[in-house]
Amino acid sequence: MSHLPSLAAAFAPHEALAERLLPHAVSGNDGSHDAAHLIRVWKNARRIHGAEGGDLRILAAAVLLHDCVSVEKNSPLRAQASRLAAERAFELLDELGWRTGEITAVAHAILTHSFSANIPPESLEAKILQDADRLDAIGMIGAARCFYIAGRMGSGLYDPLDPLAEDRPLDDKAYAIDHFETKLFKLTDGFQTAAGRALARQRQERLRAVLGMVIEEI
Repeated sequence: MSHLPSLAAAFAPHEALAERLLPHAVSGNDGSHDAAHLIRVWKNARRIHGAEGGDLRILAAAVLLHDCVSVEKNSPLRAQASRLAAERAFELLDELGWRTGEITAVAHAILTHSFSANIPPESLEAKILQDADRLDAIGMIGAARCFYIAGRMGSGLYDPLDPLAEDRPLDDKAYAIDHFETKLFKLTDGFQTAAGRALARQRQERLRAVLGMVIEEI
């Protein structure tokens, strides 16, 4: 990660922590879970934290390390990705001399942020991380990530004969826009904080607008 100091500055006021953790923060070559994703999630987390409160240092570490173990979307280990990341985060923060209680708080937030893991977040920081990460899956960025991931997985954009799946089962492994209905439109109902829910409603409208424009053009 050649631009480490510049990237770390994006995690103010915890630039020093970011500089220590960023070399471990991203694994693999998934452009939907890269440093840019971490920065967006941090910005989302800061906005929610401004309204909801919580321990910003715990939240910064959790954001930085929530994707520190990469598991592809089509891997049978996908549901274990957040557990693996939480375990790795525990090791990294222990090496930095963090107290066990703080490390446990970070690890819980990482463990519970994942949609695939389906583990309810209990702490405020865990709820904020889950909301901040899911905000990046909806709206314009969410649409862009959906199409990007579909391309990586070898999926088509849509079924040319039945794009809205009116007479066929939804299949988001075959068609990108099917993923809007199978997952993305469902995320808004699961937001944990009031601030997160308000942001999610705005982005949900953008996501529906994207789908509407796609359908109009085809």
